[in-house]
Amino acid sequence: MLDKLASVKERYEHLEQLLSDPEVTSDMERFTKISKEYRGLEPIVKAYDAYAKVISDIRGSREILASERDPELLDMAKEELAAAEPEKARLEEEIRLLLIPKDPEDEKNAVLEIRSGTGGDEASIFAGDLMRMYERYIAGRGWRMEPQESSPGTAGGYNRVIVEVYGDNVYGTLKYESGVHRVQRVPKTESQGRVHTSAATVAVMPILELEDVQINRSDLRIDVFRASGAGGQHVNRTESAVRITHLPTGTVAESQEARSQIKNREIAEQRLFAKIFEMRKEEHDRSISERRRTLVSTGDRSAKIRTYNYPQNRVTDHRIEMTSYNLTAFMDGDIQAFIDALQMAENTEKLKAADELV
Repeated sequence: MLDKLASVKERYEHLEQLLSDPEVTSDMERFTKISKEYRGLEPIVKAYDAYAKVISDIRGSREILASERDPELLDMAKEELAAAEPEKARLEEEIRLLLIPKDPEDEKNAVLEIRSGTGGDEASIFAGDLMRMYERYIAGRGWRMEPQESSPGTAGGYNRVIVEVYGDNVYGTLKYESGVHRVQRVPKTESQGRVHTSAATVAVMPILELEDVQINRSDLRIDVFRASGAGGQHVNRTESAVRITHLPTGTVAESQEARSQIKNREIAEQRLFAKIFEMRKEEHDRSISERRRTLVSTGDRSAKIRTYNYPQNRVTDHRIEMTSYNLTAFMDGDIQAFIDALQMAENTEKLKAADELV
């Protein structure tokens, strides 16, 4: 494991050097990409440094126990060894989790959609409360949120609200929020003080980005032809116009506006890329629509992933049987502990699956 971690640290240090290279800092797209990879490796490198120190401490303590006769030194070595052995085991488990391959979509920005479910006006009000909770959480993470669509409820809140969220590892963090959220409380519209149960659905979906569209140049057919024009001194006497065909999809783009073939080729490539991106985005949006249906089920209260019980000031996540009696703070955006626990549960399942394959 140390060999693997050493290669990770080597990569980390190389990225660190690149981030101070003027050639990289002047290219914002490249700088952003390198920064993201650098930050992704940082937790692994920190764990590696701590693990290497613990291994060194254990080795030193064992050498003292094997060679020393001084009772005071021996007692100190025994104490250090007793503390270092459990820390070594803890760090090994942490590193195993950190080395689990990430879902490539985890790095993406995300669409967050909240809809009122069963419960009438109270469900819409609760959808508004959830939106406020996520707004505070997103702001606390330093992420950026852009509203897309909203349909207000008649008594407040939302029937439906959609926002896009931009930042580091947004989808990988928020994806655990997808599902039916159930609330138990006395609605504002209830005159007799009875507790009602309502629900809202949350769907979190990754946003397709330009860099996700990869075009293999061997799949392109490039044809050149003489540009048409009005004649006169600027009539094109060479084959400067360019037509590019993407063979797998049959998508065609061309350009004959520029005087040079090189420039027309650049323009045609940009147009082809845009067309293919739009095509794949439409496919992506259709798959997102399908994914949304599977994420949020029917919006029925019985399909809940989490319950928010106001009379007991309690929030419970039913997937991991985790409960907190600080619902007030939770609704103010303090949801990180639950997300961390869900990530840990998912990683534990991945480790079990990996161990079964060995």
